[in-house]
Amino acid sequence: MKPPVAIPRPKPPLGVLLLAVALLATHFGLAVGSKREASTTSDELVHLTAGVSYWRNHDYRLHPENGNLPQRWAALPVWLGDARFPDLVDNEHWRNSDAWIVGRQFFYETGEDHFPRLMAGRAMIALFSVATGALVFAWSWRFFRSAGALVSLTLFAFSPDFLAHGALVTSDATMAFFFLAAVWAWWTHLHDRHLRTGLLSAFVLGLACVAKYSAVLLGPMMVAMAAVRAWAPTPWRLGRWQCATPAAKLAAAALSGLAHAAVGVLVVWASFGFRYAAFNPALPAADGFIRPWVSYVGQTGLAGEAARSLAAAKALPEAFLYGFDYVLATTKSRAAFLNGEHSVTGWRTFFLWTFLLKTTLPLLLVALILLAKAGRRLARGSAGLRGLYAWTPLLVLLAVYGATSVASRLNIGHRHILPLYPVLFIAAGSLGAAFAAGAWRRGAVVAALLAWHAGDALRSAPHHLAYFNPLAGGPPNGWRHLVDSSLDWGQDLPALKKWISTQAGAAPVYLSYFGTAQPDYYQLDVRRLGFINNFRLEHTYVPLEPGAYCISATILQQVYTTVPGPWTPEREKEYQELRVLEPLFARYAGSPADRAELEKQAPAERWQNGIRRHESLRLARLTAYLRARGPDANAGHSILIFNLNAEEIRAATAGTWSEWNHLIDGVAAKKP
Repeated sequence: MKPPVAIPRPKPPLGVLLLAVALLATHFGLAVGSKREASTTSDELVHLTAGVSYWRNHDYRLHPENGNLPQRWAALPVWLGDARFPDLVDNEHWRNSDAWIVGRQFFYETGEDHFPRLMAGRAMIALFSVATGALVFAWSWRFFRSAGALVSLTLFAFSPDFLAHGALVTSDATMAFFFLAAVWAWWTHLHDRHLRTGLLSAFVLGLACVAKYSAVLLGPMMVAMAAVRAWAPTPWRLGRWQCATPAAKLAAAALSGLAHAAVGVLVVWASFGFRYAAFNPALPAADGFIRPWVSYVGQTGLAGEAARSLAAAKALPEAFLYGFDYVLATTKSRAAFLNGEHSVTGWRTFFLWTFLLKTTLPLLLVALILLAKAGRRLARGSAGLRGLYAWTPLLVLLAVYGATSVASRLNIGHRHILPLYPVLFIAAGSLGAAFAAGAWRRGAVVAALLAWHAGDALRSAPHHLAYFNPLAGGPPNGWRHLVDSSLDWGQDLPALKKWISTQAGAAPVYLSYFGTAQPDYYQLDVRRLGFINNFRLEHTYVPLEPGAYCISATILQQVYTTVPGPWTPEREKEYQELRVLEPLFARYAGSPADRAELEKQAPAERWQNGIRRHESLRLARLTAYLRARGPDANAGHSILIFNLNAEEIRAATAGTWSEWNHLIDGVAAKKP
């Protein structure tokens, strides 16, 4: 039998390719350009610090839970630029593997400006976002040719979600690329006899494994695609092996899967310098990981036991296995917020809500159109299902990742469903048929949807992270629905600086901030209330006066604080007991002489713990009132601003329980 003759595939016309390049360049410019007005987001500090440490120190114990590859990739220009790293000798935080405080040292205490280095890292990650757009275009081209591919790419290029996360030093955009690339490469390999496609697929899988631990989902995806391929009537020729029966094709896929696993293991070892130990013995000694590995025993189930067994056998690098076990332990439960409710185990509907609230309305309409078209296909039975074979990898990605997201208890950010959006963008390429000759009405509708979608992205710039559609009440009302990385990741200190310089006046400004940026870097003249940044800074008693109270949305909703959720009578009782000590707290914080005298009556630890608890309760009581009251302004939509007078402050933080309830009832009655 003669081998099949290769039929050259058509390529996009030059004009279409130039339009695609222009759209990708626009995406890159919008994503990176908007970050020039964004302070360090919470996780960027540890991602970049860890990446530099991997290159410079060949030590892998700082923040191993979030992907060696994106951290190295983002840090590459920083390392090549010979950025100064904190001194390691006698550094207790290095010894304890505390990536957050070592990160603070690297960003703010070396004498070098962190922001140019951060922007270089952001631009590096944006290249992965651009690569995702290129895959969206290429895949849509194969299905729908020029018009469809440009529709798909336009939706991607102006997606507020990819513009928000596509240029942050995190692993989310990188992993969105690798999910799409891995299913493409494996599906192509299952239909191609050449060794090069198998090697490419295996290499992409290996890189995905060191991009983020969610790459474990590629295993069931590959099995599902292999099963579909096995029952397809066309044979698969793997080298000289002709596979015609389902059993033969499954056997070939299994054999290839083993080869993929071997290449993946090799890539993992290479990423960690072909060394088992996470600790570089040539550096100052370390006590261990930030949290002892033994503490995960009994918490992470069979998967955790398997990781520890592999570690005992030194089958994979120590940091890689520790990071995997760490992820398992921390995703069992995590504080989360949705539409006014708090949970530590999440909601099955969380990601459905985030999709409905943070996706542009025109894209939601596109999704409804596609669902209607899919419904018509299903109504036609087997005839309607013909042609879906080529969609297998995308449908498998949608099904496996979507089902896992619904089951996930880690409900902390819309970014976690970023890999699902490319499937929607590619499917939307079917609307490109509306631009065919004679279909000008449908073409006009599709063009209007694209313009509307792009307009939303442009209007929300540079605050793409805080984008919410009108169903949520727009960005100003996002804080009522979601917090953390869906809205408030510490990015808006520059916006706050602008507001203070133009609107604050002479009144004092108070700041309660969630994030790892430093107000001092932006020369913000603020009085600090409670912060959430993992820096372990000492709490100081701060008297409250009339002024502007600027509070991050995550703290306003009391997520991740020591007083989470609503204000209760039990908390009120504890707070009133501590209020008696306020004059002593003020003396302790205000005068070194008074502090020394008071520490004769009680040890410093008791005073500091008392101040910390008092500050947490006072802020929780105040934010409970402010949530009912509503903000007067905002900085970038993530920092809510309240102009409070003396009477409001007294009633919200110093009044009796009945006065506080009367205050809440009063603001509720004023609302329409």
